[in-house]
Amino acid sequence: MYDFPADLTDVASAVETALAQQLDNARLSGPGPAPGRLVDSMRHGSLEGGKRLRPLLVRQAAAIFNIPASQALTAGLAVEMVHCYSLVHDDLPAMDDDDIRRGRPTVHKAYDEATAILAGDALLTHAFGLLADPTCHPDPAVRIALVRELAAGSGAGGMVGGQMRDIAGEQAGLAADEISTMQAMKTGALIRASVRIGAILGGADARALSVLTVYAEAAGRAFQLADDILDVTATAETMGKATGKDATHGKQTLVAQLGLEGARARLNQTVSEALSALRTFGPKADGLRATVRYFASREH
Repeated sequence: MYDFPADLTDVASAVETALAQQLDNARLSGPGPAPGRLVDSMRHGSLEGGKRLRPLLVRQAAAIFNIPASQALTAGLAVEMVHCYSLVHDDLPAMDDDDIRRGRPTVHKAYDEATAILAGDALLTHAFGLLADPTCHPDPAVRIALVRELAAGSGAGGMVGGQMRDIAGEQAGLAADEISTMQAMKTGALIRASVRIGAILGGADARALSVLTVYAEAAGRAFQLADDILDVTATAETMGKATGKDATHGKQTLVAQLGLEGARARLNQTVSEALSALRTFGPKADGLRATVRYFASREH
């Protein structure tokens, strides 16, 4: 019987321990010594917080193909480092201008803007070093496929492009389909990459990868819908970051378009789509099923 709370706790602990080991002066050095202030700021932006949902998705997708959690950890770390870099940069004054993240000062507040930019740059760069390392997977062809997958999910056609669309939408406004595209890129693309990376680790064939991609894209939509609903309904204390900012900044969300009840109905429909995609995998996909349900029910 699959135990989601135990899996969530275990992945958070494993990622925290492994990240703390990776974000170390000695490991990050070469050819020159990594500056202590830079390493400290990378640690501030990555450690002691976060549910580690993206590494969880890597682990759960890999588990369908009988890959142990320990063998999915390095790839999960790479995805998490990209996610953490994106948060460090999103919080900057030129982006979302947030002072609090995970209940403590954001990196640019704890250090300074230039250090925060460089911390994000370094996290992003070292993420790809992890995927290229033989400890991630013994087959170089698989490692190359993982690098390509993460680059696609995090680049101009993925997360970064979605952030650009989000910024543009604050000025010009977005139609409902444009909001969906923006969110599928800004939030969904890295969730999509996490699932696909787990499947690639497991040697998934084209059909299995396609089915899991349908699930992942629906899961990404569900996560963002839930996030937008929480921005309206949750408190800053519960979330560990500022809430109500979407409306204040004129951000385009489906909650603004559909209303709260309409957004909740869309969320339920989206979860059903994600679950339907997993029928072919039976009990081996119970982890992925539990995660998309969690996306919809989370309170922070």
